[in-house]
Amino acid sequence: QVQPVESGGGLVQAGGSLTLSCGVSGGTLSSYKMGWFRQYPGTEREFVAAISRQEHNVYLVDSVKGRFTISRDNAKNTVYLQMNSLKPEDTAVYYCAAMRADWRPMTVDTVDYWGQGTQVTVSS
Repeated sequence: QVQPVESGGGLVQAGGSLTLSCGVSGGTLSSYKMGWFRQYPGTEREFVAAISRQEHNVYLVDSVKGRFTISRDNAKNTVYLQMNSLKPEDTAVYYCAAMRADWRPMTVDTVDYWGQGTQVTVSS
């Protein structure tokens, strides 16, 4: 069973930076399109960023463009979300996601495997 595993969440002041990492157990990272979602209390999980299997295509939601970067190192079986200039509204649980269909948009409905989530809290 493929299982994404996140790490790197925590508490940071507004304007600060955090890097989230995600490994994949039970599978090979290079076989999956990878991405990140976040979820605020009482709301649906929302897309943040995705990266294709071979890094040719990167997708970011408008609210994080210029601040967040998604990257992957297939040799290390790890995908990263570098978050800079963090804002209090970035506070959420962040989920790593993996999907087999590299050619399809990554949405809540197309993701095949979810991580357990990691809390990111940005204080003002």
